[in-house]
Formats: sequence, C-alpha cells, structure tokens
Amino acid sequence: MERYTPLSLTQLKAGEKAAFINLVGGRGIAGRLTSLGFTPGVEITMTQNSGTGPLIVMLRGARVALGRREAQKIMVQREQS
Repeated sequence: MERYTPLSLTQLKAGEKAAFINLVGGRGIAGRLTSLGFTPGVEITMTQNSGTGPLIVMLRGARVALGRREAQKIMVQREQS
C-alpha cells in the first residue's frame, strides 16, 4: 500500500498536478471552496505560484485565483509521475 504525505496547495510549483484531499478550516471557508469545485479527489493543476501573492489553479476546466492564506488550508496529494 502506497503511503503519502498531504501537503498544502501552496507547496506545488507551476505545472504540477495534485488531487484534492481535504480542508483545514471552518465551515465558512469549506462552503466557499466547495462551491468553487474543491471536492475530494478532484484534480488540480497549479498554473501560477510565484511565492508571493495569489495562486492560480485549473480546476474542473476553470481558472481559480486563491489568496495564499486560503490556499494554505487546502491539502492535496501530489500526482506521481
């Protein structure tokens, strides 16, 4: 059985893909991110992560911009290449 370490969305580099695992946060942020399409297992592609400022990800065919603090609460599993 494969083991993995969940990581924050902020740790992905541009071009990397990952699967959404869960959120570390309250109902408010969970409701907002679920409405944007962040559901268990969905594939996320990091489009822009410059190290400061907002991140941009592709999710279900849509580009989504996230604040860095918000993105830190999103736990993902990096896609194995």
